[in-house]
Amino acid sequence: MTSQTQFRVGLVGAGYVCQFHVLALRRLPNVQLVGIMDRDASRASAAVERFGIPRSFPSLKEMVSEGIDVVHVLTPPASHADVAVEAMERGCHVLVEKPLAMSLEECDRIAAVSKSTGKTVCVNHSLLFDWFVVQARKLLREGAIGEPLTVHYFRTAEYPPYRGGPLPPQYGEGGYPFRDLGIHTLYLMEAFLGSIRDVQCHFSTRGGDPNLLYDEWVGIVQCAQGNGSFSLSWNGRPLRSVISIQGTRGTLTADLFCMTVTVRKALPLPKPIQRVVNSAGEALQMGFQLPVNLYRFARKRILTYHGLQMLVAEFYKALAAGSPIPVTVDQARPVVEWTEAIARRADAAKIRHLAKFCQSPTAPILVTGATGFIGRHLVRRLLAEKERIRVFVRREPPAEWLENPLIEIVLGDLGDPAAVERAVAGSKEVFHLGAAMRGSDHDFHRSSVVGTRNVVESSLRNRITRFVFVSSLSVLRAPTKNEKTKITEDWPLEPHAEKRGFYTQSKLEAEKIVSTAALQQGLPAVILRPGRVFGPGDPLLTPDIGRLVRNRLLILGKGTLTPPFIYVDDLVDALMLAASSTAFDGSIFQLVDLTGITQLEIASQYCRAVAPHLKITHLPLVFLVAMVAGAEMLAKALRRSSPFSLYAVRSALVPRSFDCSRALRQLGWRPRVGVQEGLARTLSVLAGESLSEPH
Repeated sequence: MTSQTQFRVGLVGAGYVCQFHVLALRRLPNVQLVGIMDRDASRASAAVERFGIPRSFPSLKEMVSEGIDVVHVLTPPASHADVAVEAMERGCHVLVEKPLAMSLEECDRIAAVSKSTGKTVCVNHSLLFDWFVVQARKLLREGAIGEPLTVHYFRTAEYPPYRGGPLPPQYGEGGYPFRDLGIHTLYLMEAFLGSIRDVQCHFSTRGGDPNLLYDEWVGIVQCAQGNGSFSLSWNGRPLRSVISIQGTRGTLTADLFCMTVTVRKALPLPKPIQRVVNSAGEALQMGFQLPVNLYRFARKRILTYHGLQMLVAEFYKALAAGSPIPVTVDQARPVVEWTEAIARRADAAKIRHLAKFCQSPTAPILVTGATGFIGRHLVRRLLAEKERIRVFVRREPPAEWLENPLIEIVLGDLGDPAAVERAVAGSKEVFHLGAAMRGSDHDFHRSSVVGTRNVVESSLRNRITRFVFVSSLSVLRAPTKNEKTKITEDWPLEPHAEKRGFYTQSKLEAEKIVSTAALQQGLPAVILRPGRVFGPGDPLLTPDIGRLVRNRLLILGKGTLTPPFIYVDDLVDALMLAASSTAFDGSIFQLVDLTGITQLEIASQYCRAVAPHLKITHLPLVFLVAMVAGAEMLAKALRRSSPFSLYAVRSALVPRSFDCSRALRQLGWRPRVGVQEGLARTLSVLAGESLSEPH
């Protein structure tokens, strides 16, 4: 072959990394991207549309039949070996994303097929070609810090937002995070310190993303020429990727995200002066390099996913010239061995973790959102009545639940249809309380919208006899100043939910899903719209009441608004009454304690009972309006969405009066505890907590 050899290329796998392979291939004049295939045809089609790939194919066989010379294997690690072998057997060279495979046996199988077919296999150990890793290795070769002794790699990461649907691969095996990022650690250690002799690793969970489970990894790597250590975190922010190398005559630091490589050297100066000189020198290096490298980035000399794009270019250069490829199977094999030694421990640990939870529940009642504020109180009531229940949770629940024979715990995410089906199948009655209360757009969409759709569809398939859904009064259009009519269940829905925030948007969509299923598909549903639920265990001072700022309690305006409150035990009463009613035809019930209490009254009682040192301060509404208007204007100028809107503020500040007579007539519900007694109970608990806090 010559440097002018033309290659026709196909991609297998339309995941996140696919886009960067497309960018890399477009930079090469002797490469033609022919198409892409993925087991999920819709995802392949989306990649075609988004990245301008010529077309998608239903199978690797059909793609190769178009005259493919090279296949890029971009699938999850478990399928790397099978796809690579099939591609070679069909006459294609292969570039495989890291890790090459998930066992030494698979590595040997790939090597054997490569030898028998005469086809080349390259492995994408991309950081070896990263701009700043290349600079660091060059400095080491030149003796900038003497002989390397230790290396530390620190990396924080995040996965693309999960918006619902089949769980992405990172939520599968417990060892996936290490197969994904830990492998970078190992081949970097080899590059700096020689062959690996031993690896010790500890993994744990901080719960930032409960689907991920093991999101903190630390370890020690013993190599032929020194020892390395690493720390991988999916919780730490801001995102960082830093390699620190200690040598016999200095320290080298490569910051891959901040785009600098700095050196501190041992100097023939007194220690205090040496520290000052090195600190100043490092600052000067960073001050010079950062603008220069930003310029290089702007001129595309440094690229997004630079190492990947450079490795791809070197791979095709080597193919054309018949020269050694960047990373061979033999070079990747020991890295796979050590990666799997660690990852399989995490795989087994996750299997043991999941075994604690129920896989085939038999209890007749399901509660979603069971660990939330309302859910905990509902579970307590159901247990008090000796009901056998199953609870669907994302995180491990309290220990007493695990030990309670009346509770079956199903672990999963509302966005995952398979997990929801496991939770719903075989039940008769569903209390659907699960929803996002905070987070980003994708959190609300996954939990509240996709989650509700999943629960509804599963309930229809499994012929649930009773479906109780908790909605929100926020789905209703706020009245204008001139509207004095009491708000009933037939009041218009919010026409501009996007201006009211993610919570209102998602709750409105979720209620429509339930209501449509009840009216058109016969879902035996009843919908409850509670007001602002409060009680012990949940914050009382939310923005609709006031904000604590040092020793002041700020209240908007005069504090004369009456929030639509309902005490949590009164809401649980309504849930139990609704479940035993005959109103399962999509009926909607509003639940508000009509005993009004103003913001100022709540704030005053809070200060007297809990924090007498606080001073209540009234913030003029015009000040809030001016701030929100400014935030909207700034967001518009930056072409971003504002977290605040004047529409939402005005909607929240309009006095409202609710008609809850339907709940009394059809459910027999009226507040049993009430706002005043509920507030007294809540303040009593808060006062006790305040006394127990160290001062």
